[in-house]
Amino acid sequence: MTDSLIITCPHCRQRNRVPSSRLTDSSLCGRCKAGLFTGAPVDLDPAAMSAHLNSDLPLLVDFWAPWCGPCKAFAPTFKQAAQLLEPRVRLGKLDTEAYPALAQKYQIRSIPTLALFAGNRELSRVSGALPSQQLIQWVEHQLAQHA
Repeated sequence: MTDSLIITCPHCRQRNRVPSSRLTDSSLCGRCKAGLFTGAPVDLDPAAMSAHLNSDLPLLVDFWAPWCGPCKAFAPTFKQAAQLLEPRVRLGKLDTEAYPALAQKYQIRSIPTLALFAGNRELSRVSGALPSQQLIQWVEHQLAQHA
């Protein structure tokens, strides 16, 4: 029997069962037929956050706000990280100004803040924008430490 993962579609939020050995293939959503991996961060709202937290993929969330200069400067780095980390990790962006209740729930005190979740629990967080290589190393280190 093949090990499989539940992957949430970044477009329609449908849960899809994907064999682990086929994650690097061009996997499509069973409902909307869009690609399960886009190489770009997913925009998160409360429903999307919940759906992606309940996926088998770790979720790296960038808590940000549109008025935050460092957040805007970090956005291209975060997008590049999505291209490098998928399909091992899903990256998402949560606008703390649009969804202050979620920011409060996760006790976000400064932005940008990056939080890494797996198994519907927070593994680690770091505040402030990181350079691309340091971001990738931090994520890989956290995943290895919690494996």
